[in-house]
Amino acid sequence: MIQDHAGGNKELVELFGKPLKVVGGDDRIGALTQKVSHGDTFTIGSLKVECLFTPCHTQGHICYSVTSDDPHHKPAVFTGDTLFLGGCGKFFEGNAVEMHRALIEVLGALPDHTHVYCGHEYAIQNLKFGAHVEPNNTAIQEKIAWVQQQRDEGLPSVPSTIGEEKQINPFMRVTEASVQQHANTTDAVTTMAAIRAEKDNWKAPKL
Repeated sequence: MIQDHAGGNKELVELFGKPLKVVGGDDRIGALTQKVSHGDTFTIGSLKVECLFTPCHTQGHICYSVTSDDPHHKPAVFTGDTLFLGGCGKFFEGNAVEMHRALIEVLGALPDHTHVYCGHEYAIQNLKFGAHVEPNNTAIQEKIAWVQQQRDEGLPSVPSTIGEEKQINPFMRVTEASVQQHANTTDAVTTMAAIRAEKDNWKAPKL
């Protein structure tokens, strides 16, 4: 059975056959052994993991920023249902103020070369919406072509990078005049709310 969010935790712990540390930011997480909050850190071998509190899709949502002293290790962030390639999660338990903080102030502050590993593969749909919001954004058009080629070859589109998301993701571009113009506002949070509401009911046109 395919599980979403942390729905498969108990089964995974049982399959492993010995106690495991299960880290998360919400008491609703199955098999939770360590509740964490923003700025908490822990290690996995030589990797340092920093917890980034990003409530909105759920109120206990945590992203995990992973770095290492090894110069060959590229920094990464595991963004769950907050940041997707070209998009963001629905505001199930939160609002535009929270998602603005999560994407612009928290994740957007990470180094641009940080690799982004998201929780779902929605790239084509997200990027087509981005092209709808910014029809003159050539970076989005180029990314659509690249993702389609990856699909044709049976390859993943993940990861992207924080720097790339700032160029192709309308939800990380709510401070840009072109995105605000689409939303008919000059306020970034209002823009976030407007384009998320539009995306919730938007269907990509058939080619």
